Amino acid sequence: MDYRMQSPQILKDFLQYHENILGHSRATVDEYFLDLRNFFRYLKIHRQSVPRTTPLDEIDILDVDLPFVAAVTLNEVYDYLSFLTRDKEKFTKARQEEYGLNAASRSRKVAAIRSFYKYLTVKAHLLEDNPVQDLDMPRPKKTLPRYLTLEEAQRLLNSVEGRHRERDYCILCIFLNCGLRISEIVGLNLGDIRADHIRVLGKGSKERVVYLNDATCDAINSYLAVRALIKAEDPSALFLSSRKTRVTREGIHAMVKKALLTAGLDPSQYSAHKLRHTAATLMLSQGVDVRTLQELLGHEHLNTTQIYTHVDNTELRLAANASPLAHFEPEKNNKSE
Repeated sequence: MDYRMQSPQILKDFLQYHENILGHSRATVDEYFLDLRNFFRYLKIHRQSVPRTTPLDEIDILDVDLPFVAAVTLNEVYDYLSFLTRDKEKFTKARQEEYGLNAASRSRKVAAIRSFYKYLTVKAHLLEDNPVQDLDMPRPKKTLPRYLTLEEAQRLLNSVEGRHRERDYCILCIFLNCGLRISEIVGLNLGDIRADHIRVLGKGSKERVVYLNDATCDAINSYLAVRALIKAEDPSALFLSSRKTRVTREGIHAMVKKALLTAGLDPSQYSAHKLRHTAATLMLSQGVDVRTLQELLGHEHLNTTQIYTHVDNTELRLAANASPLAHFEPEKNNKSE
């Protein structure tokens, strides 16, 4: 996707600011583009700039300019959020149509809109007043991340088979021991591997060092012996597909799904990202400090990491049993009736 070819100048300038000045990843910039394009398309229908029967994904936004975006009102944004809640298709390629985005998805779209108008007022000085300054974020439903138990994680690692066994086992080991994001695993290069650690390029092109335990070192070394025999299309890539090109997110998702099925686990309940949750939860259960976990996972804000403190109930059980009344038993009433 090339947003430069599909964006009006006012949107292109905003996206380039995020990519070139703020250093956000191309994936993040693409998400901003998709969210704002969808918002502008809705506004064109809402304002009857195009026929109401026009499919949303067929509406061109190249004519969107400063007067168009400056005219937005809070009511229009709330109407858009109502549309996202009730009428927006969840999955355009699903076998059965499903409608309505959840609060987390709507929050991301609100964040894109707020960021765009903050740029127009504070950075570009194209608007004097921010029309969405008082826009509230949808309140997401509080849910705990799903994760594998220790026994299930062991079953998953034992399930790996096939001609890419060393590669797949190594990827699963890195997921479960290091808690990397799928994009970070895709982006790993041979030059990122050291004797006891790997260099990871995370969100916003931020580098961090992730240290390796013995099991992960063994898995990497076993795969590197196989990798050395492959003449790759991308010589720098650590993990290769069957076509000898860098693995893709889709390829890793498919591999994880296959491994879950082989291990007797439900792939509709777990995913590659749930393996990252598993790594965080298992480390926390073994006493890893939440701030250390924040650094390891590459979270910018501590509150993102703190969700894992509510997952493992071991400490809560210990706290309950630590009460001096934990084993209290009432005296039996020996009085005869």
